[in-house]
This record gives sequence, structure tokens and C-alpha cells, in this order.
Amino acid sequence: MHRYISSVGALLLLTSSAAAQDLQPRSGEPVHGLTPAELDRFELGRAAFVLPLTAVDGLGPIFNDVSCGVCHSQPAVGGSSTRSVTRFGAAAVGATPFNPLASLGGTLLQAQSIGAGCEEVIPPQATVTTERLTPPVFGTGLVESIDDADILALQANQPPGLSGWARFVQPVEAAPGALRVGRFGWKGGVATALTFSADAAVNEMGLTNVFFPTENAPNGDLVKLAACDAVTDPEDVPVGGVTKIERFTDFQRFLAPPPQTPLMGMTGEAIFTAIGCADCHHPSYTTGAAPEAALSGVVVRPYSDFLIHDMGALGDGIVDGLVSETEMQTRALWGMRNRLAFLHDGRATGGTFEQNVGQAIGEHGGEGQASRDAFFALSPADQDYVFAFLGSLGRVEFGWDNDNDRDEFDWFFLEPLMTGPVPSFTPDDPAAIADVDRDGDFDLVDFSKLQRGWTGDI
Repeated sequence: MHRYISSVGALLLLTSSAAAQDLQPRSGEPVHGLTPAELDRFELGRAAFVLPLTAVDGLGPIFNDVSCGVCHSQPAVGGSSTRSVTRFGAAAVGATPFNPLASLGGTLLQAQSIGAGCEEVIPPQATVTTERLTPPVFGTGLVESIDDADILALQANQPPGLSGWARFVQPVEAAPGALRVGRFGWKGGVATALTFSADAAVNEMGLTNVFFPTENAPNGDLVKLAACDAVTDPEDVPVGGVTKIERFTDFQRFLAPPPQTPLMGMTGEAIFTAIGCADCHHPSYTTGAAPEAALSGVVVRPYSDFLIHDMGALGDGIVDGLVSETEMQTRALWGMRNRLAFLHDGRATGGTFEQNVGQAIGEHGGEGQASRDAFFALSPADQDYVFAFLGSLGRVEFGWDNDNDRDEFDWFFLEPLMTGPVPSFTPDDPAAIADVDRDGDFDLVDFSKLQRGWTGDI
């Protein structure tokens, strides 16, 4: 690879600035266009995101892990993983509604503790439990910057058979009553990155903060809490004028969305739309005005309407506010090429990408059933087109082996596909992952972008 780069180096220097367009950021990289000060905040935020907490820092007394980055790790910091947390409650019986067992520590189980005698367990009163998979946080600031009005427009214009609804929630940083459409979490309970950071800090790590200054008591036992917690609340105090939750927020807010390669034109996306999948997995938005120019007026392709839908038996059995046992928010599909498990409980895992995705589609019920049935009525060839399209969500340009880098292994397969400036393939062809300028060929203009985006084995 490096010898080849040297041999054409002189020619590459002649490429115009127009041809030198940026590659899409890889998963885990910052959005394009940040100022130097914003990039500095991103890097400091990433360091805080992966730094393990200790009991002295405020970890616990009950928690699920010691840092954000332990769970948000695949294929890079900020991603998903196969790690999950447990939710529990008492199922509705007759006229008795679902009971979140809040007085017993529900609905979230904190599975670890800082010492013996501080543990939390699923109480015997719980009659329903479920797992919740770690979601990726790529593109968080861009999703936060989508105007509520655009989501509400989708709610108002649904095709027959769909009745999704926007969940309004209170951001922790906003004035009381200044509600926004929820867009994060399996039940859509969070609208902003700061709310997510503050909530996850206390509930997943036990780090109390200005917005959530009260510790979770093990199964609601205040006596245990008093015996186990020796750090004054709130524990997240400013260092250099900045709190940990503000650092977590900066990192998530400035994370780029996952790449999509090819970016458009695949047959599988047309089939995906034709069978109704895009009715809920809405392809794209243009973000509204944000405090940062890099997050304003940006076209994003998350493939979600961010509405709450009744999914029938695919629901998780947990009630969250007005969201019922069978209702879930539409998952954003971007980045799914790099996920190792699908669905809220991660049950679709252990097979090939196509097998896992096929299982996830097959589990769709309720408002997703018609599209599920339409998918399984497709010919095997057309199903493969859909799998190929879904596999483009999270794939970097030139990323033959889908490992979020560009190295010699990718080049080994790509070199024979470099045929020069003669349009000869479509977005469905393997060589399309190298056609960065989308002109139907893999030539020296595209190759120059590979040179600039070369990462080696990361």
C-alpha cells in the first residue's frame, strides 16, 4: 500500500480542493466543523467518559459500572456493546396497573456495589424483568438539534396502520414546563445530552450531581444507604469550573454520527422504503439552529421517527411514564453495521450480521408486523439487497472488513477494484465503498481520499 502511494504521490498533489472533500468521520470521531475550543472540549470529554470512578470520586454505593466508556465501547468509545442492564417491576393484573416498585429500587437494578452489605437484588415482588442493551451515543448533539416540529410533522402524517406519538419530557437544564420531544432511551424518556449524562451518572455509576443530588438506596433501604455511602452529595463538583457530567455531555454532543457507505442509491434502501420500513425508520432530517455552528443546518440520516409505537410482543413489559408495556421508541438504525446484538434485550445476536438482522426483523410485532411480513415475502435476492443496505449503516469509506479503520487488509481487496475514471459500477457493487465522490468509478481522485484517511490497523 505505502509503495503504491509513493508511486502516485506527485499526481495526488495535483488534486483540486474540490476533489479533496472530507471523508465521513469514523464512529468515535468528532463532527466536522468544530472550533479549536470545541475540539478541546470534545477531547477532555472523551477522557472523562472513559476514566474509571472510585468510591472516593462518588462511585456507588450501588452502580452498574465504573465509567461510561466501559459499556459504550463498540466499535469505538461512544458506541454500543453487548452489555445490558436489568429492569424490573410488578406486572399489571386485572385492574391493578403496573407497579414500578420504586420503593424497592425499581425499575433499574444496580448490579454492583462498593462493598459487602450494600448489594441490590431483584426483589421477590418483581413479576417482570427485562434486559436493556447499551445504546450507542454517536451523533447525540445532532439528534438533539433536530427541531421538535419536524418530529411532530411525522406524527401528524403517518400512513394507515401507524399511530406513533411524540413523548414530551422535561430536560433537566430547562425551565419547569419547557418540555421537548424525547429522542433518547428505549422509551424516549430523554431529550437532551445533558439530561442523559446527569441521569446516567447517578443511575449507572451512583455519581450524584446538581440535577440528581440524591443517591439510590439499595432496594430503597435508607439504613443500608447511610452505612454504605460516605461521600457528601452532590459528588460531582466542578474541577476547573467544569463538572464531570458537563464533560460527558461535551463528548456526546460533539460525537459525529456513524458513517454510511455508500451514502445513497442502494437498491436495498428503495426496497426498505417500499415495504414500509421507512415509515417508522424515517431516513433523514436537517438539524435546526444550535449553539454550535457545526451542529446547525446539518443533514443527518438516523433512520428513526423518534416516535413511540406499540410493538406488541416485542415490548419490554415495563411502563415508563405514559409509555406502556408494549410500546417502544423507534430505534435509530445508523451505525448498525458495527453492532453485535439487536433489539432492546440483545436477543438477536450470535450469528452473522444477516442472521442477527433477520431475527430482529422477525421479532417485530404490533405496528411493525406489516413491514415484517412484507420483508419475509420478498425473494431471497431482494432480502439480500435490504441486508446490504442495512450493512452500509456504520461502514466507513474503503472499509472492506467493517472494522472502523482503513488499513492494508482493506487495500488488499480494494486494489483490484481500482479501474480508473470510467463509470462502471452502481452503489450496489462492492467497489462502491471506494467511490467517495459517487461518480461510478474508483480512480485516483478517490484514492487520494484513501491516502488522507489512512488509519492503519487501529
